[in-house]
Amino acid sequence: MQTNLLIKNKKLNTSILIKKNYISTFVKNIARKNEKVFCVIDSKIKNKFNFIKEKNIKIITIECGEKIKTINGYKDLAEKLIKNNVNRKSVLVAIGGGTLGDLAGFVSSTVLRGLDFFLIPTTLLSQVDSSIGGKNGINTAYGKNLIGTFYQPKNVLIDISVLDSLPKKEIKSGYAEIIKHALINDYAFFCWLEKNINKLLNLNKSILEKAIYKSIMIKLFYVRKDEKESLLNSHSRAMLNFGHTIGHAIESHYNYKKYNHGEAISIGMITEAKISNYLGLLSSTELDRIIIHFKKYKFKIFDRILKEKKLIKIISKDKKNFKDNINFSLINKIGSSIFYEKLNKDKVYKILQKI
Repeated sequence: MQTNLLIKNKKLNTSILIKKNYISTFVKNIARKNEKVFCVIDSKIKNKFNFIKEKNIKIITIECGEKIKTINGYKDLAEKLIKNNVNRKSVLVAIGGGTLGDLAGFVSSTVLRGLDFFLIPTTLLSQVDSSIGGKNGINTAYGKNLIGTFYQPKNVLIDISVLDSLPKKEIKSGYAEIIKHALINDYAFFCWLEKNINKLLNLNKSILEKAIYKSIMIKLFYVRKDEKESLLNSHSRAMLNFGHTIGHAIESHYNYKKYNHGEAISIGMITEAKISNYLGLLSSTELDRIIIHFKKYKFKIFDRILKEKKLIKIISKDKKNFKDNINFSLINKIGSSIFYEKLNKDKVYKILQKI
């Protein structure tokens, strides 16, 4: 697997570069080509880079986490750019995890009606998921990512060298999105992950690169087909939400404090796989195989809130819903997914009591 991989996507007008130990050079190259660069960095990693002294780079540090994805978080960052004389030739570079990318992308898409945006994800979760596809947004008291835009970054840099310092919990969180891509689209990839998960979780570089590349290509398949999530079939970008209808509701219920994103999505995937099985879509043999994989490596698979009606109220606010139904992205076998739109909230509650 090569370490310098450029994925050009003309339809989305973005490029994805996979390259090691390249962040400082990448940002310096941007600074050389642009008059003013606003570099928004997660405060935990600010001191890792040596481009800080570039004259035309303005550094903005943010203490990251879901707490920044709010109206106030948006206002704070947007006003910092305006206060520092941002103009339409300015560019914004975000260096951090998924929450920073979501916020910075949303700000980039709206300040001065759009600034060029460069994204450097620094967690495995953001490298395989949120950095790809141009979804940006913030949360509300009624649910996750209910305010936002579709706005593609000009370039994305995936640098796996930054993952070495991440705790195992964060690596497992990223793995949840990797296994999701396999479950919805690629049976062979799922089999490969079964064999290589230990090496991946221990950051074996060649295994990690292949997993990241495969995940990106699967996500791009759906984004190219359906950038703004308007389809209602197996090519819909909504397929990428497998596990997320339940997972996002769990995150919202606990105010993003009990579980990280990957943990909530792990619970969501197992629950939605069980719903798939209950509806006769997924065989019990394949469901058991998925559950065994999650249990063997101690991924979260259940929370008591799944049995309570308050979860249904949160799920009913999901942005995929329409016609009073709760719409799910479900799987009908490992490596294949469908858009399911035949469940109302009472039926979902009854199913959750039985599975």
